[in-house]
Amino acid sequence: MKKLIALFLVILSCSCNTNAQKTAFSKTALSETLLAPNGSQVAFKNILKKHKGKTVVIEVWASWCGDCVKAMPKVKEMQAAHTNVDYVFISMDKTADKWKSGIEKHALVGDHYMANDQMKGVFGKAMDIDWIPRYIIVDKTGKIVLYRAIETDFDKINETLESLK
Repeated sequence: MKKLIALFLVILSCSCNTNAQKTAFSKTALSETLLAPNGSQVAFKNILKKHKGKTVVIEVWASWCGDCVKAMPKVKEMQAAHTNVDYVFISMDKTADKWKSGIEKHALVGDHYMANDQMKGVFGKAMDIDWIPRYIIVDKTGKIVLYRAIETDFDKINETLESLK
């Protein structure tokens, strides 16, 4: 019976950890490179360095993602309400053409990058990307203050941004 209870507790702790809020990015995620619109490869840690000292909202999305497209008006509202925040969009598209046309079609304002190997690749796994759109908020000190938010969490996202003003 004790072994059964111990096994149950291990399973329970593992399943709870999959949705845990992290406060820092993994070394793997930081060292992975992403495609920039100019065709260069940029390490994720350098993308974060570019926004050092600023609150940053990272949106992981794709042009083919219906929920991502549906959330775009809310993203624009968020940007209008939080103009002091930097926005970084990371696409999980399969081709640069689709990614770039998605940026243009939805008039996304911010910095843009594309994962080289989509959601199931090294970067996607290192960032625990299991659903998109996904929103991550990094505070001015570089600490992750919201790691797992999706398109239904805009109240939580906006509350978090308000608390960081």
